[in-house]
Amino acid sequence: MASKFLASPIRRFLAKAHRPSASWPRHLSTAAAAAEAASPVYEDPDAGIVMKGVRISGRPLYLDMQATSPLDPRVLDAMLPFYTARYGNPHSRTHLYGWESDLAVESARAQVAALVNASPKEIVFTSGATECNNISIKGVMHFYRDKKRHVITTQTEHKCVLDSCRHLQQEGFDITYLKVGSDGIIDLEQLRSSIRPDTGLVSVMAVNNEIGVIQPMEEIGKICKEFNVPFHTDAAQALGKIPVDVDKWNVSLMSLSGHKVYGPKGVGALYLRRRPRIRVEPQMNGGGQERGIRSGTVPTPLVVGMGAACELAMKEMEYDHKRVSSLQERLLNGIKEKIDGVVVNGSLEKRYPGNLNISFAYVEGESLLMGLKEVAVSSGSACTSASLEPSYVLRALGVEEDMAHTSIRYGIGRFTTEEEIDRAVELTVKQVEKLREMSPLYEMVKEGIDIKSIQWAQH
Repeated sequence: MASKFLASPIRRFLAKAHRPSASWPRHLSTAAAAAEAASPVYEDPDAGIVMKGVRISGRPLYLDMQATSPLDPRVLDAMLPFYTARYGNPHSRTHLYGWESDLAVESARAQVAALVNASPKEIVFTSGATECNNISIKGVMHFYRDKKRHVITTQTEHKCVLDSCRHLQQEGFDITYLKVGSDGIIDLEQLRSSIRPDTGLVSVMAVNNEIGVIQPMEEIGKICKEFNVPFHTDAAQALGKIPVDVDKWNVSLMSLSGHKVYGPKGVGALYLRRRPRIRVEPQMNGGGQERGIRSGTVPTPLVVGMGAACELAMKEMEYDHKRVSSLQERLLNGIKEKIDGVVVNGSLEKRYPGNLNISFAYVEGESLLMGLKEVAVSSGSACTSASLEPSYVLRALGVEEDMAHTSIRYGIGRFTTEEEIDRAVELTVKQVEKLREMSPLYEMVKEGIDIKSIQWAQH
């Protein structure tokens, strides 16, 4: 109901905000005006969209679900009342506004807990999975620093986990980075042999954000339980996509994110086991909210949104998984039927189907990305000002540097359509064929020449 009342004023405001008149005054701060001037967006029904010097015919197809997922409209409906009418601080104990916000927060806590088979008392709201990972890794090791000085993680973890571990290394802690196989899965025996008497934490991502592989969580949990070592997992990419059960996995800590499960950005949740109890040193000081683990006012609308997203995921996970699997198959088969030299990075069996990371032989990934302006996808390689480095995740899999440079990650989700998949296949095939026509290496391969056997002269 609130969305109907808001729609007309918002529409009128936007209509005024997009007046073409140059004389219309802009009520922007200096920083906002500078940002708008530095990155203008021009949209014309005939000319299309121009942004950052790139012209495209319209808004691109969105296939980057691992970066973020769109907000489910049903989640927005749940959030709106807490922006407009029920705006109380959930920590205000003396009046109705605070009570109703507190009730909403606790309801959302129960919704998140239900999706992972936890107790609501074990859920701590944060700003996102990055903060959860920092609290889990640094918080645990700082609390037990007198007896525990060793952490085990993998080479393919998210950047915030790896950076938290490097921070601990600088403080004198030992870190073991487990290798993964060509399928992206860790060796359980290597994990077992790496555990020491002073190991304070094992941290392994459930579903990899770059290649989508699913680690053997139950087996890892059993090993950690056998050695009485706390087990942490970054489950941001797993929540709402695959069944998550904290008891079956035997996790002590788990990091969750709202915007990866069709919820809002800026909110996450940390699962913190109560029995056996795991302790952490808070990384932020303040009013002692969230049992003193994460001080700061809990943002009621965001938390309500995450709770609603988790409840929807619980109801629709099975249907979503079947549908996404079908779309992934359509995408992969569509590309493979029309071009050769296509390699899927990571295990095809032990993976979340909504994440399809593909390398295209004899094609440069950044050139392919630039050619796919009508499809919003990500590359496995990261461009820096000085050099172009391939993805550390793909390199950890043993992917050769030339193939690591050519990777594209397609993210499929709840709102992806068959028409979008077919269009993505068409555009991808067209661009790969175009780039290969310009590639002398591809010409040599077609002539039967083994490129790897050639000794290239250096000038």
